[in-house]
Amino acid sequence: MKKIEAIIRPFKLDEVKEALLEVGVRGMTITEVRGYGRQKGHKETYRGSEYQIEFVPKIKLEVVVDESIFEKAIDAILTTAKTGQVGDGKIFISDISDAIRIRTDESGTEAL
Repeated sequence: MKKIEAIIRPFKLDEVKEALLEVGVRGMTITEVRGYGRQKGHKETYRGSEYQIEFVPKIKLEVVVDESIFEKAIDAILTTAKTGQVGDGKIFISDISDAIRIRTDESGTEAL
């Protein structure tokens, strides 16, 4: 099993969610986060005053998938989250040794 953590633009969430559902991802966790990468925020003007936005709002999407759909899930995120602009986000991948569904005590891929 693999855990995929994707940091994406907030307006891309619905597209990414639909694409993941189409490839067979059955559950996901979404968190509203703020941060910066290479762009180190951006400048905005409000009522004639310019100010620096250091932490940009993003969405952190977490899914755990079976190895059989792992590549499809990565491709779904890449194709739907990409705008081609700085700040599109990142994908982090981790190995998961086990998962256990609390309600039924199922483990492994059955728990997903």
